Formats: sequence, C-alpha cells, structure tokens
Amino acid sequence: MSENDLPQNTPYKGILWTLGVIGSAILVLMLILSTWWSQEPDPFNVYDEAIERSKVDDTSDIPVGYVYANTLAHIAEVLLHKPGGYITNDAAPPGIFMDNMPSWELGALVILRDATTALRNHFARDQSQSAEDPDLAIAEPYFYYERNSWALPSTEAEYQKGIDALHNYMIRLQKPTGEKRARFYSRADNLWQYVEIVIKRLGGLSTRLSASSEHTYIREMTVQITEDSKVSRLKREHATTEPLTRTSWLEVDDIFWEARGASWALLHILKAIEHDFRAILIDKRAMNTVDIMIRALENSLQPIMSPMILNGSGFGLFANYSLTMANYIARANAAALDLRDIMNRG
Repeated sequence: MSENDLPQNTPYKGILWTLGVIGSAILVLMLILSTWWSQEPDPFNVYDEAIERSKVDDTSDIPVGYVYANTLAHIAEVLLHKPGGYITNDAAPPGIFMDNMPSWELGALVILRDATTALRNHFARDQSQSAEDPDLAIAEPYFYYERNSWALPSTEAEYQKGIDALHNYMIRLQKPTGEKRARFYSRADNLWQYVEIVIKRLGGLSTRLSASSEHTYIREMTVQITEDSKVSRLKREHATTEPLTRTSWLEVDDIFWEARGASWALLHILKAIEHDFRAILIDKRAMNTVDIMIRALENSLQPIMSPMILNGSGFGLFANYSLTMANYIARANAAALDLRDIMNRG
C-alpha cells in the first residue's frame, strides 16, 4: 500500500468507526430498555384504588361489587400502561425480542378474562333467566380480542374499550336509582362457579410447571359406569401412572413467567373478593381459606434472585424455580378446592 492511499482510506475508516459507535449505543439502549420493561409491576392496594376512583372517604361507602370491578379495570390498565406499555403485540425492537414479559402478560390476561366473564355471567345476574348487564356485555368481548394485534384495531385500543365499559358499570353501581341500575350479587353459588374456573387454571399451571422436572408423573384413571334400577355408580377399573412430557428448556421460562403473571392478577382479584364477599365468607367461615390462597400467591411473587430462571433438580446444586412456583400454586389450588366445597354446602 502506498502512502498516497492513506488519506483516501481515512474517511472510510472514520465512517466505519462512527457507525460502530452508533450501533453499540443502540444495542446498549435496547438492553437497558428491555431490562427495564421486563420488570414485573408492583402489587397495588385494591382498596386504595377503589377509594380513589369512587372519590369517597372509606370503603364502607363503596357499594358491593365496586372493588371487584375496579380491580379488574386496574389490572387491565396496568397491562396497558406499565413501563414499556403492552409488549405482546410489539412489532419493533426491543419488544419484539422479549419473551418473558409477553408471557407474564398472557398469564395476567387469562385470569382477567376469567374474572370478567364471571362478573358478566354470575356476579351481576340474579338468576339464569335474568337479563345481563349492558356494560358488562360490552366489556367482556373486548378483553377477548386477539392479544397480539398491533394495528387496525390495536389490542390496546380494544382493551381500553373494555376498561371504559367497566368504568361505566361502576358508575351505575354508585347510583342506586334509575332504570339502568347496576347489580352485584355476592352469593355463595356465584362465588362457587368462579372458584371452579380458578381451580382449573391453577391446576393447569401447576402441572405445566411441574413438567420442568425430569421425573414427573400424572395419574390417569379409567372409569367404568354401571347402572342398576335405582342408582348409577362409578366403578374404578384400573389406574395407571403416565410420565408428563418434559418441558423444553426453551419454554421453561415462558411457563414460569406466565404463572407469575397469573398469580399477580389472581392475588388482587382474591383481595377484592375478600372485600365484596365478606358477609358470605364470614357466614360460612371461609375467610381463613381465602387468606391461605392470598398468602400462597404472595409467596409465589417473591423477588427473583437470579438473572435467569434456574431449572436444577429437586435436590441438586441449583434450585428449580418452576417446581418452587408449582408448590405455591398447588397450595393455592388446594385452598381453592376447600373454598369450593365450603361454598357448595347448604
């Protein structure tokens, strides 16, 4: 290379160096944003949020059902307005490269949908033949809109319509007079129907979390139905144990974060139920059962001390975060089974 070539290459090298610096800065910025956006939202106080929304001095001045409905609306608001906003439908970096927070959002969204459906079909209706609430009939379908649509219409826009409809229902709850008076029936049979859904959700999450372990089995039972002239009875023919398909190491963290999101949302809903169903819970001596569920879910949301979700063996050198999470959720599920039985008694 001659000396005459050096001046010609100097600008070229300067451009490469500048592009390299800009690229490095963008990567660092993306890393910082993705770390910030991956942080789980802090729990909120369902009573304080209800008081702030209703503009009253104390929860005793809030109508029954207001705390529950406001909790659903605020869970949806957190999904939309937390740091980074709603990430599942992001079409640009860094959101498009993130998977932990979208899994967390999925878990919270599923619980939100179940609770909104319960409000529309059970809590706000006196009987099966009763007319459904008009605002709840609007709110529920919007929360079932596809969760990864980024345009025309966007997921955020549809979920916001569901939030607005919930707020309209809450406004009508505060107005005890008028033709379109909102209702909320805190009865044992209504709560029993919702707990049935919770049991299935928690059971499914516990099973999927347990599948991160190499030696996990489920019991499958073959049941034969026999009939006589007076009664039908079930006869267990045989029972077998089948191994669960072990979760791929690429999906372990996704299931874990989905369970964290579901626990976060359900924790707040249970606290709202503890307020709005207080009379029936005290009457049936079930308040302690709900407290057990709440404590188990609170324990499942303890801070994570590792930068990644560990998947060690049960008694190995490293912890298995999925099995720890499954333990807390299974405890909450056991309490939910007790709550269902208590609510089903006469």
